[in-house]
Parts: sequence; C-alpha cells; structure tokens
Amino acid sequence: MEVMLRFGASPKSDDDPDPWSNRVRPGTVRRVLAYFRPHVGKVALFVLIAAMEAFVVIATPLLMKELIDGGILKNDFGVVILMAVLTAGLAVAGALLSLMSAYVSAKIGEGVTYDLRVQALDHVRRLPIAFFTRTQTGVLVGRLHTELIMAQQAFGHLLMAATSVVTVLLVLAELFYLSWLVALVTLVLVPLFVVPWIWVGRIIQRRTGTLMETNAGLGGLLHERFNVQGAMLSKLFGRPDEEMADYRTRAGKIRKIGVSISIWARMSFAMMALMASIATAVVYGVGGGLVIDGAFQLGTLIAIATLLGRLFGPITQLSGMQETAQTVVVSFSRIFELLDLKPLIQERPDAKELEKDVAPGIEFDDVAFRYPTADEVSLASLEHLRTKREHGDVTADVLRGISFEAPAGTLTALVGPSGAGKSTMTHLVSRLYDPNSGAVRFDGHDLRDLTFDSIRGTVGVVSQDAYLFHDTIRENLLYARPTATEDELIEACKGAQIWELIQSLPRGFDTVTGDRGYRMSGGEKQRLAIARLLLKAPTVVVLDEATAHLDSESEAAVQRALKTALRSRTSLVIAHRLSTIREADQILVIDGGTVRERGTHDELLARGGLYSELYHTQFARPENNAAKPEPEEDEFDEEPEPLDTVVYGG
Repeated sequence: MEVMLRFGASPKSDDDPDPWSNRVRPGTVRRVLAYFRPHVGKVALFVLIAAMEAFVVIATPLLMKELIDGGILKNDFGVVILMAVLTAGLAVAGALLSLMSAYVSAKIGEGVTYDLRVQALDHVRRLPIAFFTRTQTGVLVGRLHTELIMAQQAFGHLLMAATSVVTVLLVLAELFYLSWLVALVTLVLVPLFVVPWIWVGRIIQRRTGTLMETNAGLGGLLHERFNVQGAMLSKLFGRPDEEMADYRTRAGKIRKIGVSISIWARMSFAMMALMASIATAVVYGVGGGLVIDGAFQLGTLIAIATLLGRLFGPITQLSGMQETAQTVVVSFSRIFELLDLKPLIQERPDAKELEKDVAPGIEFDDVAFRYPTADEVSLASLEHLRTKREHGDVTADVLRGISFEAPAGTLTALVGPSGAGKSTMTHLVSRLYDPNSGAVRFDGHDLRDLTFDSIRGTVGVVSQDAYLFHDTIRENLLYARPTATEDELIEACKGAQIWELIQSLPRGFDTVTGDRGYRMSGGEKQRLAIARLLLKAPTVVVLDEATAHLDSESEAAVQRALKTALRSRTSLVIAHRLSTIREADQILVIDGGTVRERGTHDELLARGGLYSELYHTQFARPENNAAKPEPEEDEFDEEPEPLDTVVYGG
C-alpha cells in the first residue's frame, strides 16, 4: 500500500475506470479519414496500383485453368508453353507492382502521421502553463512521441492491407463467374467465423488502449526517477527495494496485457486459418462431385481451389491486421483526446503589435484571478493519478481587486508573505494566464488585445530556478536570439558577470551545461539566465526571486548583473534583498491577494504597517546592526543577508 501511494499508483478508487474498458472515442475513424484529404492524389494512385495487383492475383488461376483444360487435357504443347510464359510475366509484374504499392503507401502513411504529429505538437505548445503543471511529463512525451511512432509503424502495414481488400472482392467476383454454387456454399461459412472475429477485435482494441495507458504510466515514472534531480532525490531518500517492487508490478501488468493481446490476436488468426481449411475441403467435396457429373472441367476445379487460397490468404492477412488497426485507431483516439483540449489563452484574430524597443508602462486594473481547475486545463489520463480530481470545483481567488500602475522605465518591488500572490502577478504580466476579471495593460493596451509574439518580445523573465537545456552554453544563450553574433554573446555574458567563467572553461561557449543545467552551480545558472535575458533585450523585465537560495558570493555577482539588466527597463521584481527594495521606485506589499500598502521604502517604514513589521522581522536583528565598511557606490548587495528568505519569497 505504501509503495503504491508513493509512486502515484494509489489504490483503485470508486470512480476508477475498469482497466479493460479503454474504448475508442466516438468518431475516431471518421477523423482519421479526414487526414487523408491532403493526400487524395496519392490515395487514388495507391488504389489503382492495388487494383492492378489484384488483377494479377485473379489472372493466374484463369491461366492455370486454361493450361489444364486447353493444354494438358487436350495435349496442346503450345498452349502449355504460352500459359507458362504468361504466368511468369504476371509474377514479374506482380513483384514490381508490390514495390510501387509499398512506396506509395509509405508516402501516405508517413504523410498522415507527420500532419498529426505537427498538429499535436503545435496544439500542446499553445496550452496554458497550468496544463504543464498538472501533466506528468513522461506520460505527455509518450503520447506525443512513442505512441505516434507505434501508430506510424502500424499505419504502413495497415495501408498495405488495403490491397488485400481489393483482392478479396475481385476473387469473390471470379468465384461466382466460375461456379456460383461453389462460391455460395463457401460464402455461407464466412459469417460463422467473421462475427466472432469482430468480437475478438473489440477485445484487442480495449486491451491495446489499456496497454498504451500502462506503458505511459511506466514511462512517466522512469522520466521522473531518471532525470538528474529525480535520480539524486531517489539516491538520498529513496527505498530501492520498494521502488523495484513498484517497477516490477507495473512491468508485470504490461507483460500480462501483452500476453493477453498476443493470445487474442493468435485466436483471430487461427479462426481465419480454420475458415480457409474448411472452405477448401468443402470446395473439393462439392466441386469434385460437379466435375464427376460433368458440370465443369478439372481445370475449373483447380482454378477455384487456387482462388480460395488467394481469397483466404488476404483474409488471413487482414485478420493479422486487426491488432495493427486497433493500435492505429487507439493511438489516434488518444491524440484526438489531447487535440480536443482547448487552450484557455488564445490570440485574438485582430490582435495588435506592441511598439518595439520602447519600455511600456504596466497597469493592473481591478484584477481578480483564480487558477483553473483540472477539468479546464488537463486530462486525467495525462496526470496518470488514480486520486479524485476536482471535477467542476471552483478554486479560490488568488488575486482580488489588484490595481496599480508601474510607469515606464521604473522598478516596482513586490513584497509580502509566501503565497500572497506575487508570483501570480508576474505570470499575468507574461500572459501565462489571463485575469478572470479586470485587465493587465501595457501602455493602455490590454494584453488580451496584443499578439503573443509582441508580448514575448517585450517581456523577459528570470526566475529563482533558472532552466537550461541539455546543450551547450552557446545554444542556451542563442535560444533567446538565434541571430546573435559572437561579439553580442560576449557582451551579454560580460553584462551578466559570467564571461570570465566561460573564458576559463576548456570548451568555452561549447561547454555542455548538463540536464537542466545541473553541471553549473546555482549562481552560474542564474547569471547565464541573465545573459540570455540581456541578449533578448526586453523592455519589460520580470524577476521572480532571481537571487533566492544563492550564497553571498554568487548573489553579489547576480545582483551586479541584475543592475545592468534593469537599466532603462520597466521592471517588476519580487524582492528578496533589501538593496533591491531601497532602489525601487515603488513598493507594493501584497497580502492575501490584495495590495495592502504601497509607497517607497522610507514612506512604508514611517507608516508602521505590514511592511515595517516585515522589515524589522527580517533586517533589524542586533547582529545586523554592527558597523560595516561603507560599500562602493555601485555595489548592489550592500545589505546583510535576510534571516528568513521565505517572508520575501514568491
């Protein structure tokens, strides 16, 4: 029980779905077919080639009939030679057509999955940040990548099976032409096997969906445990025996479902093979009697028997395709589930561009905000937790009636207790979220009326947990501005107080930072993040505890870098150190989602309210009042370390 709770696999709750009831979403097949429209020309060519392949298949038994009836039985050597040559020619033509069919079907299959992959990635990119805070990353990656690869591989095989469908139809037509009685007797047997075959297919479909869901859960677990931070946490606090027990349980479930699918797929194949054998026996029994009675010749019987092999061969192949088809349909259904999740934040068709290279003023006008619920932004299958979600619940307001103005080019500091709503305010400035009421404006323009590109180009953010890609320092910096020159990179790094370190590295800019930048220290990551900010050159800077959790030396370097970053820009800073607060043009004291106090440092101290209380709690201890040498004028971190950074944290 404890292991299940630790790894997000809590005991089955009352509202858990039956693990074997993973059904395809209604309308999935119709939506899949819609993706063929851009490839309709290739589809028409494929159908033509498939028809030609089928004609080759049905022509061979007719040649065999003529070889026996018109050649062997009549002792006509010329007919025998001619039929043999034509049969060889058809074999060569069939091989060439098969290669052409494989090429065209691959173009169609790869094209369809490419279109869906690109659409899904673009859609996920536009989902709100709340989606990613709820979604288990490994599960999302599995759905966007691993499952689409499975569908992509299966899709080509599925298209090739279309040739078998055409073959079956033409073979049936030829059977009726040769002997309607034998064909009719054969067809009577088909429903006896096809109906159970369809029932087996539905079972395979449900189990395939469950297998994908279980694989996604295991993938999410591995992603969390094997990234660098997860691995370190596991080594420091983990319980290896229990973790392996949980892994074995999950892997065992995958094994159990996989064995089940394999058995049902084999049963489907066996049913088709049994149908072919029984039908062949019936043909020889009924057809042999008709030959004895003189209803038709021996060559016709051999042709009919051969056609049956050509009929049940494709049908048997189609039975093997049933599992493949279910894989494709289930994979597409799970992608469609993601595509049906609508972004909460969207760009208006008539959105405007904000003026470039001009620092705008920021205005909050009676802003209220609550975080969206799980049903609004996420999918239970992507969270992959068996705990109850807040279906239809309304979360509490985080911000209530926030109103203030930050004039262009000024620095506004946000202080207050942890959880007061400071970070949420910075998220609204970046338009990671939209307010539920009120408006956030840049120079009088509601952010909802501006283009995403315009906002991204205007706002730069440095948070307390700087993120670096597992790539070189150069590529991490160029992410902000891909066209930056070497000199511009160096200038940004000098401004961020990180150039000397980069120069000292053996590979310089080509040094790999490691997973999430873990090969760099906290201060180094922060300074690289600031260099990235300077390279982007935004006119609005948002600092969300950019110096939290750093040692004094690293913090001093980061603070010097920030002084460069904030110059001539409109800045919104969640204050961590008193030096930042003293330099602020205005200070907003946030408490309980509202602005409790506002003013300069001296004004708020003189007022004796919440700010004064926070200040004296953090900075007025006797040991911090000892005489200290006067700092240089441009030193940015002259104040003592705060005792409890949580009070000024975001």
